[in-house]
Amino acid sequence: MLTLALAWLALFWLLAFGSLALFNLALVRFVQALVPPIGRFVEVGGLRIHLVDSGAKPGQEGSPLVFIHGLLGQLNHFSFALAARFPERRLVLIDRPGSGYSQRARPQTLAAQAAIVAGAIEALGLERPVIVGHSLGGAVALALALDHREKIGGLALIAPLTHLVQKPPKPFAALSGHSRLALWFGAWTLGPVMTMLRAGAAREEVFAPDLLPAGFWNRGGGLLGVRPSALLAAASDVRTQPRELPAMAQRYGALDLPIGVLFGEGDKVLDPKGQGADFCASAPQAECVRIAGGHMLPVTRPAETEAFIREVLARVDSGP
Repeated sequence: MLTLALAWLALFWLLAFGSLALFNLALVRFVQALVPPIGRFVEVGGLRIHLVDSGAKPGQEGSPLVFIHGLLGQLNHFSFALAARFPERRLVLIDRPGSGYSQRARPQTLAAQAAIVAGAIEALGLERPVIVGHSLGGAVALALALDHREKIGGLALIAPLTHLVQKPPKPFAALSGHSRLALWFGAWTLGPVMTMLRAGAAREEVFAPDLLPAGFWNRGGGLLGVRPSALLAAASDVRTQPRELPAMAQRYGALDLPIGVLFGEGDKVLDPKGQGADFCASAPQAECVRIAGGHMLPVTRPAETEAFIREVLARVDSGP
């Protein structure tokens, strides 16, 4: 009798998992139809990387710009309201490995992602671009500056992750503290649905005090973050930080390039002092700027973010 009960229980869970997995596969197709790739694919370091490259055009002046997005984001975060403000520059927007439509790195470390970005810079023939890194993309940009200094001309960091966060921000807490098997099971069962149900709370944490702009979920690429593959890549992004960020922080004093750091005074995801002011105190050429706003400044405050990036560009283009 017990054996029969266990068999029925196992069948129930198998059917439940199968149904949820099929639902998530259908959800992935639906989401990707709403937010299709807008760029092209290049192979870098054995990975298929999705990026948007405005290309080299007559009349372009100054350093190119390379944009790296944050956790659970993708390149549409920049194409939404910010990138078009730099028509005179060559622009490259990159889906980080594991995000958007780019293949995941193995291991999914900051150093590995920085190496992929460095490879993309070389493959595209970019001459010492300024790297614009938002949130976790700021940490990747810093790893790029520390390990591949010769490839880049400067950093424009927007609400960057610069130091280890002991307690992950509430919207991303579910991505840490679990085994790989538990994370995989969650990502392919209730993870996508729960992520969508928490969208309202995420608005309050990630965007506040700014408002969520209309069209963000499709034109801004927000929907792509609910896919199982995106959740698993983000979990790997979170898990690798304790192994890398403390060692990176010890090297910030050696950074010898122009760096700007922009934070919103009301950022609820990353602390403007601990991640911004403390970093600027340790990096010789770093300059900190604070404005009104929250964490998603490239989306919610494009005009102020443009002005900040242009200040960094002016420092880089003016030379030593």
